[in-house]
Amino acid sequence: VKAQYEFPTRAQFDAFLGRLTTALEGESLGELAAYVPEAKAALATLRAVPGQEDLADWLEQRLDEMEVAEQVQRATAPRAPVRSPTPAPGPKLPPSPTPAPKSQPPAAVEAGQPLGVPHYDLWLTRVRGRPLPARAPTLMPRLRAAFAAEGVPPELVWLAEAESSLNPDARSPAGAKGLFQFTADTAKAQGLSTFLPDERTEVDKSAHAAARLLRSLHGRFGSWPLAFAAYNAGEGRVSRLLAARRAKDFAGIAEVLPAETRMYVPKVCALIATRTGVGVEKLGGAR
Repeated sequence: VKAQYEFPTRAQFDAFLGRLTTALEGESLGELAAYVPEAKAALATLRAVPGQEDLADWLEQRLDEMEVAEQVQRATAPRAPVRSPTPAPGPKLPPSPTPAPKSQPPAAVEAGQPLGVPHYDLWLTRVRGRPLPARAPTLMPRLRAAFAAEGVPPELVWLAEAESSLNPDARSPAGAKGLFQFTADTAKAQGLSTFLPDERTEVDKSAHAAARLLRSLHGRFGSWPLAFAAYNAGEGRVSRLLAARRAKDFAGIAEVLPAETRMYVPKVCALIATRTGVGVEKLGGAR
C-alpha cells in the first residue's frame, strides 16, 4: 500500500481538509473544482487506511460535487472564436430557405427539471444508473417510515445518500455526523443528544429529526429546493439572500450560495428522481 500511495502527514491532511472546507463554503465553483485531484488522492488514502471509512464516505460525496463543478467549469469556459475561411468569388446565389425550427424541448425539461434548479440535468445524467448503496435495502424501510410518521414525503429520505453515502457513522472534518450529517448545534435544536450516546448516529432518531427539520424548512420557504438549500447552507443565510435579491426560488440565489450548496441541491433532486421515479416538483408539501 505504501508503494502505491504517498501518505500525507496528519498536519498535511488536516491542512488539506481545512482548505477544502473553505472552498466548499466559498462561492466559486472553479475553486471547488480545483480540488478534484487532491480529493481523489485523499479518498484513495482513506480507503486504504483501516478505521477511516466514516470520513471516507463523507469525502466521497464531496468529491462527487467537485467533479460536477469541474464539469460545469469546462462547459462554461470561453472558447476561442473559429474564423471562417474567406469564400472564393463566384456567382451570387439566392439565399437558402431557413429550415423551420424543430419543436424539441431542452434535455433538462425532458428530464423533468424541477423549476429553478440549475445543473439538475447534469446531475440526473450522472446519477442515473448509479448502483444503490449497499446499505439501502436495510435502511430505506426504516427511513421512509420515520419520514412518513413526521408527515414528510418519504421520497426525501434519499437526501441521506448525498449527505453520508448512507453510512450512519459518517463524519465530516467540521464535526457533523450520521446519515443526515447533523452538526452538534442542529442536532440539539432537533432534540438529539450528542454525548453518550450521540443520537446523530442512531438511524431512527436521526431520521425523525431530519424529517422534522425538512418539514420546518419547507413550511418557511415553500419549496423543496429552497428547503434543501437551507438544510445545507443554513436557513438564515437562505432567507437573507432571498430578501437581498428579491428572489422567490433557488435559481434566484444560486450564484451567491456556497459552491457546495449549488451542487448539493440539484444532486439531491436528481437522486430523489432517480431512486424513486418521482421528481421533487411533483412532491407535495409536508403535512
